[in-house]
Amino acid sequence: MHDLDTSERLASYADVLAGELPDSWTSSYLEPDAKDDLAELSERIWDLDLVAASLAEHPLQQAAVLSRPDGAQLVILDRYDEREGFLIAAVAPHALPDGAFRTVREPNGIALADDPFLGAEQVAGDLLARYDAALAQVRHIALGDIQPSQPDRVVLTWQPDGSIATAPADDRASAVLTSHGFVQDPQSGICRLSGDDSQAQARALREIGPSLDALGIGTALQHPAGRTAPTAAPASVPPVPTGARTPATRSR
Repeated sequence: MHDLDTSERLASYADVLAGELPDSWTSSYLEPDAKDDLAELSERIWDLDLVAASLAEHPLQQAAVLSRPDGAQLVILDRYDEREGFLIAAVAPHALPDGAFRTVREPNGIALADDPFLGAEQVAGDLLARYDAALAQVRHIALGDIQPSQPDRVVLTWQPDGSIATAPADDRASAVLTSHGFVQDPQSGICRLSGDDSQAQARALREIGPSLDALGIGTALQHPAGRTAPTAAPASVPPVPTGARTPATRSR
């Protein structure tokens, strides 16, 4: 268990840092008991350098997460090299497909000074610029495989990892999609339905049809050009050609 002073120091540092960064950031603290949240966060830390090396030897035991309204997140964690301060890294957005990350260089994290005001200058002058550039790249790549929807038609696109993605044209369609399990990326607007549970995915697709229909919005299901689709399509949306789908592995 972490010492109370250590936990309070991390949470306090994160609060001050969030208030000093450009734009609007909020801070939340994950305590050692939040094991599931910490494990999920560890999988999304977007780093193959300093922070990855630290996590390989010292799995995440506590963390502070900084969040921006557009969905960007940073994680602050302990360092174990007997120096003062913390480590900070970018967090990969969970609403985007693994394939979107393959050609994008990781915005690797940095070591922070023990002074949060100086730490904010370090983040603003280095990590944030690289993180925003990487975010823009992966969001652009993800959107490239998705045909934009129209106000009267939502186009759903199968993804190589088994998920289904769409770029709804307005908030009415977005509300229906998110109420049936789609996760929307705040900046790109892309809504994605996980393929981890195929039965739940099929049920969600069956249910969104009538809900969108009531708003005068049709649906269409397709797969990106040059890619094959699943062997069967849910009954509520137009069928697509049969074929195989191979899951993709995220590389960060």
